[in-house]
Amino acid sequence: MASKSATDTHKHAVNLKVRDDIRGLIDRAAKAHGKTRSDFMIDAARRAAEDALLDQTLVQVDPDSYEHYLAVLDQPPSGEGFERLMNAPKPWQR
Repeated sequence: MASKSATDTHKHAVNLKVRDDIRGLIDRAAKAHGKTRSDFMIDAARRAAEDALLDQTLVQVDPDSYEHYLAVLDQPPSGEGFERLMNAPKPWQR
């Protein structure tokens, strides 16, 4: 979403109080991803922040574009790619 500029190098501390069990869980997850606790938490918080903001995004289009969008959604799926997908073996079926 937001890109980091070359001049954006200032870092600021964020202090959190967390229960021991949650800290242990975070530490295990960070280790599994090969990250420090701080890097893991920053990545998780950044993703959550982006998702929260994207959920608030309003997209406005003119009435004709909206009607076209609805018409496309109402069409049944078809085509070679769809047929291939529907005929592919399902992982839950042996």
